[in-house]
Amino acid sequence: MPETLEHSAAAGHRFDTVLIANRGEIAARIQRACRELGLKTVAICSEADREAPYGSTADSFLCIGPSTAAKSYLNQHAIILTARLAGAGAIHPGYGFLSENAAFADAVEKAGLVFIGPTASSIAIMGDKISAKRAMMAAGVPCVPGPDTALPDDPATIERIALEIGYPIIIKAAGGGGGRGMRVVPKADLLHEAIALTREEARKAFGSPSLYMEKFLEHPRHIEIQVICDDHGNALWLGHRDCSMQRRHQKVVEEAPAAGIAPDIIQPVGLACVKACLQIGYRGVGTFEFLYEDGAFYFIEMNTRLQVEHPVTEMTSGVDIVQAQIRVAQGHVLDLIQGDVTCEGHSFECRINAEDPESFLPSAGVVTHLALPAGPGIRVDTHIHAGYKVSPYYDSLIAKLIVHAPTRAEAMARMREALAGTEVEGISTNIPFLRALFEDGAFARGETDIHYLEQWLKLRRAA
Repeated sequence: MPETLEHSAAAGHRFDTVLIANRGEIAARIQRACRELGLKTVAICSEADREAPYGSTADSFLCIGPSTAAKSYLNQHAIILTARLAGAGAIHPGYGFLSENAAFADAVEKAGLVFIGPTASSIAIMGDKISAKRAMMAAGVPCVPGPDTALPDDPATIERIALEIGYPIIIKAAGGGGGRGMRVVPKADLLHEAIALTREEARKAFGSPSLYMEKFLEHPRHIEIQVICDDHGNALWLGHRDCSMQRRHQKVVEEAPAAGIAPDIIQPVGLACVKACLQIGYRGVGTFEFLYEDGAFYFIEMNTRLQVEHPVTEMTSGVDIVQAQIRVAQGHVLDLIQGDVTCEGHSFECRINAEDPESFLPSAGVVTHLALPAGPGIRVDTHIHAGYKVSPYYDSLIAKLIVHAPTRAEAMARMREALAGTEVEGISTNIPFLRALFEDGAFARGETDIHYLEQWLKLRRAA
């Protein structure tokens, strides 16, 4: 990938060894970026991941706990202690696990290490959906209709807020994420039951019963804007993605750029995101997520970390986002100015999961055969190989298949060929499902929204 960022180092952030506090394909991806930057790596694992292939290419590979994530990849004390004992100067959290945990970011910094990500205060502000919405409104970022305060306990006040917004509305956990802690309420007589159920779910899943309410948009697309910021007052947005192809609020296919959105419509939103970053003193990479309907954008949340779908932006912008993220953490200056950021061609990413393609139930076991596509405009991010044992303990993502081509139609054709050349045996995967999806006419024409995939699946099951 061509280099498009130049840097000058600032004192006080230098490190030559990075502990990768994650597993799977993202651990392998971060390790590759570190090697290309001349940095040493410390890979960690649970007992279930002792045979992970990226362990053999790391400078150190250390087991930090049992198979369950709570006792290994979520064990903050063990991770920080391992980093110090192994001589690492920084910790990269990847995505998931501790990547958006403000307390962990703070603990890393207090231990004298560099957290490769935003400051704890930025994570806290943007991790709480209510404070994030307030910050975005202050920066002029358009938001979904609804108050920027938590819902009160008084039932009558809640009813009044819902009526002011107008049904249908959606109830969300303030500390939620990953598609959890939300309920759509189509009419008033279902409101209080939804509130009670979501409060309890939020309390159990996120440690806080705090909720907020917004207008439920019925046919929106899910559009993301990628940003990167340094510690020297520089911030850029690197283009936009469409992540509307979702099942149960989980992304399945992503693409960049989002088709059919004119530059004069998206540019003011991207610049508003940059302004918001500067106002809160944001550092590192991040993603602003929007709903887009009838030509209007509505902010829903910010992910203060590296995204699973970052490769499609890398392919279209020419920027190695993981390397840029690490260099920013080292104190380097972003010398690329906004006018230099371009979007070339079109890119798709398919998430290949170890799951049944019909029921979507996870599929653990040993990969007995693996064939991956190759060629111009094809990229595969994975950690698996023939003989690899897929564990039942973690997320089912085993690979990301990414393509790039001059146009959207050409990129779709390239993805069809790439999927046809992808073979995984010994376990079930969602590859047959992805192949069928890329043959769908409405998807090919760009006539989809965030509800389309669920409806498509219902029709397939009924056929």
